[in-house]
Amino acid sequence: MTANRDLHNCRYDISETDEGSVTIFIQGRMDASTTSSIIRDLGERLKASPPSSLTVDLEKVTYLDDFGALVLVELKRIMADEKGEFRLKNASAKAKEILAILNFDSLGKRTSFVKNRPPDIITRLGEATMEYYSDFKYMLSFVGSVCLSLIHVCIHPGSLRKEDTLLYMQRTGVDALPIVGLISFLLGLIMAFMSSVQLQQFGANIYVASLVSLSMVRELGPIMTAIIVAGRSGSAFAAEIGTMRISEEIDALFTMGFDPTRFLVVPKIIAAVIMVPVLTLFSDLFAILGGLLVGVSMLDLTANAYITQTVRTLTLFDIFWGLMKSSIFALLIAWIGCLRGFQVRGGAAAVGQATTSAVVSSIFLIILSDSIFSVILRYWG
Repeated sequence: MTANRDLHNCRYDISETDEGSVTIFIQGRMDASTTSSIIRDLGERLKASPPSSLTVDLEKVTYLDDFGALVLVELKRIMADEKGEFRLKNASAKAKEILAILNFDSLGKRTSFVKNRPPDIITRLGEATMEYYSDFKYMLSFVGSVCLSLIHVCIHPGSLRKEDTLLYMQRTGVDALPIVGLISFLLGLIMAFMSSVQLQQFGANIYVASLVSLSMVRELGPIMTAIIVAGRSGSAFAAEIGTMRISEEIDALFTMGFDPTRFLVVPKIIAAVIMVPVLTLFSDLFAILGGLLVGVSMLDLTANAYITQTVRTLTLFDIFWGLMKSSIFALLIAWIGCLRGFQVRGGAAAVGQATTSAVVSSIFLIILSDSIFSVILRYWG
């Protein structure tokens, strides 16, 4: 059975066999003027009586553009929906080129998804080991770079970016003073209140001052200050350098002849090492004031008695020991924050990951180093 249809500048004939196979012979121009009519007519015909296979013969097609290619795409889609076979015959080189741009051969094919098996525990352990090893090597390299930059600044003080150092001192120290003071004051108040419950039973109210002052100056003051600075400044250092890394500003600095470590890291480290001990002193002071408030209002102690007991308890060694620890903590915070910033690779998500990693790593190093200091103090004393 055959059928034909004449369109403007295009004609097609349909031949159907008894087995249900259909062949369409197209001749003339397949362009924007004929595409919609061909798609409508052939689409209705094929959907009304779906053939088992469809062959399109392009031997007599004189012109085919991307609009004409849409006819073939639509016919192939219809046959794929009806689970029939589609074939193309006698396509010219130009037609094949246009169809290749549209990835015509892959249209209508079902994509097979292969489920990826998760790596076994040995593979994951090896990958984690290699990652930590690479991170450790980069860490050692960064330590060396920072040490060389600090030595260079000590030999050539004029190479230090003084304005940036003062700016970071303000951000790290002055801007953090309100939150450090508030938290330390509340911490001293809580410690005094909780210890007074027990010490009142023995009439030892005066020793609340000793407990608050000694614990804050030796341990809690440096640790709490360092944790706050890690959350504020350490994360800011990582985010700043990480953003410069993904925007290729660090590469630009290197191209212009600047040492990125000396240019970006040294001012931050110097600012942190100077300001964190000062913040620690304020933390100790505010914690003692918090304990003083509890002592005066709840324990019937005078302000003079509380302060006198605090002065008797503390020694210069305790104060300098706390300041020395806070200096080490500051060095670790600035170093790990800058390190995580330089390790950023990728986009904005990597900056967030580096910021989180900087805070977590800083807190871990603070607790670890404080444990080491406690052991040293125990055997030193």
